[in-house]
Amino acid sequence: MAEIREPTFRESVDLMFNRAVALMDIAPGLEEKIRVANSTYTVRFGVRLRGRMHTFTGYRSVHSEHMEPVKGGIRYALEVNQDEVEALAALMTYKCALVEAPFGGSKGGLCIDPREWDVDELEQITRRFAYELIKRDLIDPAQNVPAPDMGTSEREMAWIADQYSRMNTTDINSRACVTGKPLDNGGIAGRIEATGRGVQFALREFFRHPEDIAAAGLVGTLDGKRVIVQGLGNVGYHAAKFLREEDNAVITGIIERDGALYNEKGLNVDAVREWIVKHGGVTGYPDAVHSAEGAAVLESECDILIPAALEGVINLTNAERIRAPLIIEAANGPVTAGADDILREKGTVIIPDMYANAGGVTVSYFEWVKNLSHIRFGRLQRRQEEARHQLVVDELERLDRYLGDAWSLRPEFKEKYLRGADELELVRSGLDDTMRIAYQSIRQVWHGRDDVHDLRTAAYIFAISRVVAAYRAKGI
Repeated sequence: MAEIREPTFRESVDLMFNRAVALMDIAPGLEEKIRVANSTYTVRFGVRLRGRMHTFTGYRSVHSEHMEPVKGGIRYALEVNQDEVEALAALMTYKCALVEAPFGGSKGGLCIDPREWDVDELEQITRRFAYELIKRDLIDPAQNVPAPDMGTSEREMAWIADQYSRMNTTDINSRACVTGKPLDNGGIAGRIEATGRGVQFALREFFRHPEDIAAAGLVGTLDGKRVIVQGLGNVGYHAAKFLREEDNAVITGIIERDGALYNEKGLNVDAVREWIVKHGGVTGYPDAVHSAEGAAVLESECDILIPAALEGVINLTNAERIRAPLIIEAANGPVTAGADDILREKGTVIIPDMYANAGGVTVSYFEWVKNLSHIRFGRLQRRQEEARHQLVVDELERLDRYLGDAWSLRPEFKEKYLRGADELELVRSGLDDTMRIAYQSIRQVWHGRDDVHDLRTAAYIFAISRVVAAYRAKGI
């Protein structure tokens, strides 16, 4: 009997795309145009470090220019390759279309383990990589806008932004060449937490719909739901933290490179994060059962499973043993196409990556708009908003004096009502609205068509239809 081969990440994206377009009425030529990457640039450059020349290989793929600029992160990892970058760029196209961010899809990567280099060396490497991309217009506020991804952070984005401004000294919009920058260098409040916050907002919206909750075999709200998180990086940490602190979910399992922690009564996410930062892993953490086999915890019983690290962690080898009735893909491509088939047959509901982790690109969009407008959100309207609220409070207090002890304003109400929204509150509000509207659009396809049986296919159909509409409007 022939062994069933696991599809690659690139093949998984193509298979899922094909499943969706088979249910759509798209001209074959346009279907192919949308599926394939427009272009991929490979760069090999040298940097003299530690007394000798080191050669690095990097990529920047542009999947679709139905809207410009194109948008997508830059990741630093030894596993980076052209197929992975092109698959991620395709996901960015659909993700941006889904959440109405006016970008095409792009992605970049550098074959490097950032842990092997000190900060000064990483800065030299990053600046040279940025130089190679900038001089070919593969980083530009109007053409191609990167962001952080696995292995990169606001630090690398600040270096790239500075490199761009050095090479384009008269570009008044130079800060908009990249998003995910530090707050004091053109960044925006709430960007670091954005993807994890988006996961929380996605789950909240899911649990607003009884029909969807029932499809996953669950009941009630997020309160008390048992959650296992695979990967406590930036995304997994913030998702787990907010779900625990604000929605009263119970984080029963956390899986990392050196094993996993499990405590059915719940883990303190901040304490685990601090332990990982200090010790380099979860091994030795008190107040939990440690398992050297993280895969075993991935397959443990829970209500919600959040894969928040690498692609393909749920695949043909373990899909049958996954017991979570609801999976939300905080990472890109954590469930392979083959595993997706198995899980759907089991009745598992999967909230797909192109929607679930779109919080990052949504807030990146807000940052890009902020950089182009050259003004922080809330600066113009915040005090005017407070003044209008003061009029209402003054009138209520006048009524309060008239009624005496029969009625009075609560001090906490007055304090909250009088405070105008700052940038962080506006960003969170915009992200919440985006995640709500996008989910409602997906579920309309999911429940509105007899031939669509899962959220992933619904998301692909909705996103691709928007790309098709954009190309048709351009006469393509």
